[in-house]
Amino acid sequence: MKRNQFLRISSFIPFISVSRGLGSIDTKALSVEKNIPPKPDENPNRFFYKPAGAWAADFIPLYAEGEFQLFFLLDWRDRDKHGEGTPWYRISTKDFVHFTEHGEMLPRGTKDEQDLYVFTGSAIHAKGQYHIFYTGHNPYMGEKGKPEQGIMHAVSDDMQHWKKIPEHTFFAPIDRFEKNDWRDAFVFWNDQAQEYNMLLAARFKEGIPRRRGLTAVCVSKDLEKWEVKQPFYAPNLYYTHECPDLFRMGDWWYLLFSEFTDLVRTRYRMSRHLNGPWITPEKDDFDGHALYAAKTASDGKKRFLFGWNPTRDEAKDNGGWNWGGNLVVHEILQEKDGTLSVRVPETVDAAFNKPEMLAFKVGAGTLKTIDHGVQLEAVGSFAAAVAGKMPATCKIETSMLFEKDTKACGLMIRASDDLDKAYYLRLEPIHQRVVFDMWPRDRSEVSQMVELERPVAMLPGMPIRLQVFMDGNMGVLYVNNKVAMNFRAYDLLAGNLCVFVTDGKARFQDTSMKMI
Repeated sequence: MKRNQFLRISSFIPFISVSRGLGSIDTKALSVEKNIPPKPDENPNRFFYKPAGAWAADFIPLYAEGEFQLFFLLDWRDRDKHGEGTPWYRISTKDFVHFTEHGEMLPRGTKDEQDLYVFTGSAIHAKGQYHIFYTGHNPYMGEKGKPEQGIMHAVSDDMQHWKKIPEHTFFAPIDRFEKNDWRDAFVFWNDQAQEYNMLLAARFKEGIPRRRGLTAVCVSKDLEKWEVKQPFYAPNLYYTHECPDLFRMGDWWYLLFSEFTDLVRTRYRMSRHLNGPWITPEKDDFDGHALYAAKTASDGKKRFLFGWNPTRDEAKDNGGWNWGGNLVVHEILQEKDGTLSVRVPETVDAAFNKPEMLAFKVGAGTLKTIDHGVQLEAVGSFAAAVAGKMPATCKIETSMLFEKDTKACGLMIRASDDLDKAYYLRLEPIHQRVVFDMWPRDRSEVSQMVELERPVAMLPGMPIRLQVFMDGNMGVLYVNNKVAMNFRAYDLLAGNLCVFVTDGKARFQDTSMKMI
């Protein structure tokens, strides 16, 4: 994936390669980092992975040698110190909690080479070697009348030392496709046709400009020469289909891609057959605005989704969204009708195992103590209960039930002692959604943080399970182990955990707060 105009870049501190566990950074890593002047967006805990002094963009997952191997695009955001271009780095993990950093895999080229920016692709093991097919992007090629993007090839015997093969580079057929949009190769073995297939993000030369995006397909017998076939999926809906991914689960095939035309989303389509037709499910995405370029990998038992939560300009809640940020991993679940949902990986959930004592007290309105929890009553009003101060890194969990005609209810995060300032994870039954909100807002005319909402099916008296994972300015919400929403929380650095209800009644039971 390349940087798009809606994802702006700012400068940060240089990268230092260290090996660490995300839940507990080793002391050697801390001794290295403590001499680096902190930046506003630096989170010293970093449970959600990012390289030290840099940021991670598109993750390219491969399950190999008993671990998930996560290649990723590294961005220093500091051209003066590190020069221009984006290389590939690699980390490995068994549990998405502890990671080993393996350093640079594919170095960026020069201004005179196609791969000044080593952009997204895929990694596979085939024909006795590891193969990476990646995007070589160089904006200076356009000045020479050459394509800015091409698909390139590298091989390795040990996944650590890679050899680029420039002569295997190929470009978009300019009779049908735009020459500068030919990227994000996803290669797989097509057992039906007994050949390798490569899916690509491409754009038609003709049509409505903002709707020319498609998923192209090429075929090969030897992984060296590729033939471009008819488009794999071309619905005339989006500007582009970035970071395509494909897998089979049970009787269904799933095609994933990321788009930024209507919303910033990783979406999916489903089909009984590899060649389609592709069905758009009612809920065709996995997360909200704050997860992008997500791709999948399986260990043969479970499948996981790997994406990134973007940082924001000037480390402010209302700053523009940046390109790249921190790793987020969801486990993918298949529902009975074939549609997909996501939940927190069990290993991530289990990493938070040190409970904090909670003692609810009245914050506003009427509070009643019930078995294993509290009940708030605020018909025509507002009520809140304060559970206590929040650590910077923690997991919050509660089971909530609301009564008929309740307008809103949920959690308040990092609330001030007077409850005037807070982040809200607010369930709105009338809209069948959960939203991320805050007070105060920079824009008083909006009713929530724009683009941070997720659909949630809810009924009065139906238990709703909320899980929130916080680490510094980053958070992820899971609802009923089916719905996920990433968010950033910069402006309020500390505060209380609260439960609340607006114009209605709600119970909160088995509420807990745990640390790693």
